Amino acid sequence: MVDAAVLEKLETGFKKLESTPSNSLLKKYLNKDLFDSLKTKKTSFGSSLLDVIQSGIENPDSGIGIYAPDAESYTVFADLFDPIIEDYHKGFGRTDKHPPKNWGDVSVFGNLDPAGEYIVSTRVRCGRSLEGYPFNPCLTEEQYKEMEQKVSTTLSGLEGELKGTFYPLTGMSKDVQQKLIDDHFLFKEGDRFLQAANACRFWPSGRGIYHNENKTFLVWCNEEDHLRIISMQQGGDLGEVYRRLVTAVNDIEKRIPFSHHDRLGFLTFCPTNLGTTVRASVHIKVPKLAANKAKLEEVASKYNLQVRGTRGEHTEAEGGIYDISNKRRMGLTEFEAVKEMYDGIAELIKIEREL
Repeated sequence: MVDAAVLEKLETGFKKLESTPSNSLLKKYLNKDLFDSLKTKKTSFGSSLLDVIQSGIENPDSGIGIYAPDAESYTVFADLFDPIIEDYHKGFGRTDKHPPKNWGDVSVFGNLDPAGEYIVSTRVRCGRSLEGYPFNPCLTEEQYKEMEQKVSTTLSGLEGELKGTFYPLTGMSKDVQQKLIDDHFLFKEGDRFLQAANACRFWPSGRGIYHNENKTFLVWCNEEDHLRIISMQQGGDLGEVYRRLVTAVNDIEKRIPFSHHDRLGFLTFCPTNLGTTVRASVHIKVPKLAANKAKLEEVASKYNLQVRGTRGEHTEAEGGIYDISNKRRMGLTEFEAVKEMYDGIAELIKIEREL
């Protein structure tokens, strides 16, 4: 049972949610009946509804407002997660099933911009969670350290172009820190949304960064997710970036089992990042389309692309450079998610040429 102090916090929190204006999906879907039916539930890791909703209560400007404190939350609190997942992932309903993992024929993708006129850089990433461990809010310091040990041992077994070095954040020297900042590899302690979700406890214990010698392959350990696996390079060769990621994920998966759900695919901390968890993106310079915002948005929505400013969400396009990525991660395979982005970017380049 959920103890009295937590119940009291939940009741106060729910009142606050009801009385505060907010456009979050939490506010949209958590009504009194649903709240009453979930407030006494707990997962076997000990997570309650409070762990799920506290970030959204403290930050009414959240877009989503909920996180999963552990993999089981997606089942125990499904009546809240499912409608939010359906809303965000555009119609992935509670009877829908995410398809099995399929990276497809990795030789299909080539270089989108061989002459290097438009694409500055290309990146593909995915998130993974280690089976048997809860997510950030429920991890003990001991578990953080244990996971870091497992991850660093596993990554040190990578061969060929993936071979590299693991840098723990704990005890990191100023030199290494500066080097990682210059390469834009270092992640900082979480923002207020993650702080409110209790996702930054025992910082920097258990956190670390791995990268290969060419700086084209990167793994973040225990940032927002247990693992963020990233492949990237300058230019537009999506094929090369994708193949590197697939090789790495398959290799790591042989050594560490990942949390997976029959219906939702790969599980991570944030419900926006389920299913394939894949985000394929380019930094692209399209000055003519930038001047014709309507056309840019039209192509983007046709291929389900997300257009952001140069430095990600809520930023400007510096020098007409956009960050453009696939929007859909659920209800389609990894290959299909990346193919959508590949076709969309090819179309944008074609239009930019013709304008």
